Amino acid sequence: MSTISSFNPKISTNPFEPNDANLKSWVPVAAESDFSVQNLPFGIFSVGSGSARMGVAIGEKILDLKCCAEFGYFNKLNFEPSVLAVFSRGDLNAFMELGKPTWRKVRAAVSQLLRLGALSVEDQSQVSDKALVQQSDAKMHLPIKVAGYVDFYSSEEHATNVGKMVRDPNNPLLPNWKHIPIGYNGRANTVVVSGTDFHRPVGQVKPPTAELPEFVACRNLDFELEVGTIVGQSTAFGSHVSCDAAEDLVFGLVLLNDWSARDIQTWEYQPLGPFLAKTFCTSISPWVVSIDALEPFRVAGPKHNPPLLPYLTHEGFKNFDIKLQAHIKSKSMALPLTICQTNFKAMYFNLFQQIAHLTSNGTPLSVGDTLGSGTVSGSTPESFGSMLELCWKGTTPMTLPDGTQRSFLQDGDELILTGYGEHHGVRVGFGKCSGKVLAAKVT
Repeated sequence: MSTISSFNPKISTNPFEPNDANLKSWVPVAAESDFSVQNLPFGIFSVGSGSARMGVAIGEKILDLKCCAEFGYFNKLNFEPSVLAVFSRGDLNAFMELGKPTWRKVRAAVSQLLRLGALSVEDQSQVSDKALVQQSDAKMHLPIKVAGYVDFYSSEEHATNVGKMVRDPNNPLLPNWKHIPIGYNGRANTVVVSGTDFHRPVGQVKPPTAELPEFVACRNLDFELEVGTIVGQSTAFGSHVSCDAAEDLVFGLVLLNDWSARDIQTWEYQPLGPFLAKTFCTSISPWVVSIDALEPFRVAGPKHNPPLLPYLTHEGFKNFDIKLQAHIKSKSMALPLTICQTNFKAMYFNLFQQIAHLTSNGTPLSVGDTLGSGTVSGSTPESFGSMLELCWKGTTPMTLPDGTQRSFLQDGDELILTGYGEHHGVRVGFGKCSGKVLAAKVT
């Protein structure tokens, strides 16, 4: 088995040492790249007819962890065989099951391997030839086996906008909203990886002037700009997780688009909430950014008024300063148009509060559970995270560069989400989360 003689890793006991803004990689990384050496997100990829396996994004490359293990690059770290074995898996679940200390040790090892000065020129060449793959040559897979899916509704600005449109402009929030992270259970098996196209959903719709509903293709198809939390550890049935204890259960974050059929939802959601209007497709980005890599972007969240019940309180900063964007590209456009710029830091209920509430009745968490943040909207029109808000329920349509107008998404439209944090000149991003709308299959 080959090894790299110049690699002498010294893993720090500080789990955030790989976040050091002064670190550079011997792998070329453009300044605007989402995948700096301070990021090192985990994903599942394949090349050609090869098997799907674990990788780490660095610049425009993927470090193949299976190859690293096979060629002995981690030999000096004395990883347990159980750790090396998960690098060959087609999802991250087995890796996540190993727990936070292992996540940190692997991320630190990859950081050591890739940072400038760690290897001789000869060993750099060996790793580059054997274990680095161009992202453009790889196929990205759904990074996790999704155990369960829950979507929350935790942006005060989004909830206020929707309430103004559909309920009471003077009292847009329902009495419970500021006390409880509102959410609903969705369908785990319709969570798909970025780049998966989907057909416009069909369902029951009742126009305001119609006496009876009709079964038709959705006319008011929308996107929802969200961040997804990936749960990396299971909990016991009947147990409750506090906001602070949830820190050890979260593996990382992804971009998430919870596509929505607004007209189907309007007819079906009363009295039990979203159902078929939300379960036809949910897209997530292929790279999972570890919660440790996001440590530099922690900020205080909004002040809660009225005060929250004790089980939703916590110590320290639990919100994250992540800039988020949504872009649209029609069939006739050469380049996408940015239609939304917002920030994850303003969420009224943070992801740890969502976990605390989800488990407060004894509901267990499973490895691979995916939690949507809810639509992330800001306080200004350009920061609204859905077409419903951007075009204000169809009353102010947007004009695209090709001259066409949109109130909601049309067939052939591609919607792309991007997001990143930036600290001391270092960028930690998520790549893209995209999906294209295909024509409905009406039977």
